[in-house]
This record gives sequence, C-alpha cells and structure tokens, in this order.
Amino acid sequence: MTVTQQRPDTVAKLLTATDPALAARLHGELSAVEELLRRTISDGPGLMAEAAGYLLAAGGKRMRPLLVLLGAEFGDPARPAVRQAAASVELIHAATLYHDDVMDGAPLRHGVPSAHVRWNTKIAILAGDYLFTKAASLDLPQKAKSEQAQCVARLVAGQIAETAGPAAGVDPLDHHLGVLHDKSASLIRLSARLGGLCSGAGRRVSGMLAEYGELLGMAFQLSDDLIDVLSEPSESGKGAGTDLREGVLTLPVLHALALDGGRLAELLASGPLTDPARHAEALELLRRSPAIGSARAEVERYAGEAAAIARALPPRPAREVLLALCEHVVHRTI
Repeated sequence: MTVTQQRPDTVAKLLTATDPALAARLHGELSAVEELLRRTISDGPGLMAEAAGYLLAAGGKRMRPLLVLLGAEFGDPARPAVRQAAASVELIHAATLYHDDVMDGAPLRHGVPSAHVRWNTKIAILAGDYLFTKAASLDLPQKAKSEQAQCVARLVAGQIAETAGPAAGVDPLDHHLGVLHDKSASLIRLSARLGGLCSGAGRRVSGMLAEYGELLGMAFQLSDDLIDVLSEPSESGKGAGTDLREGVLTLPVLHALALDGGRLAELLASGPLTDPARHAEALELLRRSPAIGSARAEVERYAGEAAAIARALPPRPAREVLLALCEHVVHRTI
C-alpha cells in the first residue's frame, strides 16, 4: 500500500504564516507519521492490507495527526509515543469513514469510489474493523490507551444515537448536536489531548487541549454540514447533499425547518431523497434559506469558544496555529 503524502495547501499556509521553523518541523513529523501508517497497514494479508489502506492512500487532510503534533508542542514533541498517537488517531478516523460510508451509502470519499463500491459492503466493514485493531496495537502509554478506548465508545454511541434518531420529546437540534459531540468532536478532542498527554505537557494543559479539540471538532463538523449543502462534488470529494439524500437532518436543515418548513418539510417527510429531481429541489431550497446564515453563526460560536481556550494556553508557536485553525474552520469550503 502506498500512502499519499499529505500537505494540504490550507494547513501548509497556516503553519508557514505563523512560524516557518515550526512548519518545517511539523512537515517532517507528518512524513514520519505517513511512513508509520504505511508500515502499520502493510503487514496485513494481501486483500486486507489493500482494502484497509485504500482510503488512507486516497487522501485526506490529516487534521487529527496534525492536532496531536501541535498538542505535543506544549510538552516534549520528541517523545516516541507522539508519533504513535498521531498515527493511531488517523487509523481510527479512517475506520469510521469505512463504516460511515456503508451506513450512508455514500458513493464517493476523497474523490474516489467508497470502499463498499470498490469492493463490497462486507469488505468495507471488515477493513474498518481491521483499522480499529491496528490503532489499538500501537505503542501508547496506558493512560492514552484508556482515553483511546473511551473515544471509540463515544464514536459508537454517537453513531447509534444518529441511527435511532431523537427520542420522543427531545429537540431534534439538541439531538443532532449531541450526536456530533460523540460521533465527530470526540476524536478531535482525543487528538489534541493525546498530543499533550504523550508529550508530558501536564494534566492542566492536556485538559485544555482536550476542551479546545472538542469545540474545534464541533465547529469543524458543523462546517461540514454547510459544505455538504453548498459545495459541488469536485470541491468536497463526495456528492453534494449526501446527508440530504440519506434523510439525515443536519444543522442547516434543522434551522430551515424551524424557520419555515414549507415545501422543504414536505419533501423531507417522505424520508431519504433518492429521487434526483426531488433531491435537487430540496438542495436548492436549502441553499436559498436564511438557515444557512444561522448555521454559520453556530460554527462561529464554537470556533470562538475554542479560540478563547487556545489563548489561555502557554505561549508557544503552536498556540498561534491552533488559533489560526479556529479562523480557518469558519471560512473553509472543503
């Protein structure tokens, strides 16, 4: 398996703009993490190694390993466990993508056919399972392994909650935000926390990094909700309106329904929008809705709270990058 070297332009610009020396060092560390990912995956049997490495090779932002490395800057970033932690969070993330794409029926991921399309559903599920086990096999301190296990439990709980839907009497928006905290933000939280924990940054700083990661993760995922509605497949690497097509009520949809359901509510009442014409109509209604502005405000709120925590961290060049990420997540388009 060949893992694609990841140097997303946006991240590279953020790093270089704040501290060129830090940027060069982190690029070197990310290359080392890529090599560790390659070695970790390639020791499996033929088809398993190929399938498990498929999405890793296809691309991705490597945001989670980067957050591990940035968190480690508040301690000793040269500790061997830091690279192990950075690889572990990317393996967990990749595992969730295999499972999510199966559950959502998503045809594309990172601009290539999803694993269940490339092979079949069984292979995709097993590849995701294999990646979880490989993440657990990396050499981390016991406390880090415990945090890792708690995070995976939250990921599963979030997926179950999303699948089950809100219970009677529960506000759909509150339910959606709760799902995102568990299903998405928990892994961003783990990434930043493991950076502090594995570098010996101390309990207080590691706790602040965890808080920062949770809030940034919420902002990041809610911006994904917007991107799903507003972007085209060539930009996002997957079909536009994927959540809408599957009947998943994301932040902009929930705001639109609360403001004025109308025709959109009528379209969604029948469940997943698999009919192309009805899907296109719903997507256009959503794009024109003032709910888009409300959703943006929610992204800005979470990003602002994350930035407030970052400002309270010890003065390091990495702190400025964490602040820049808060700004970036508000304005990102992919």
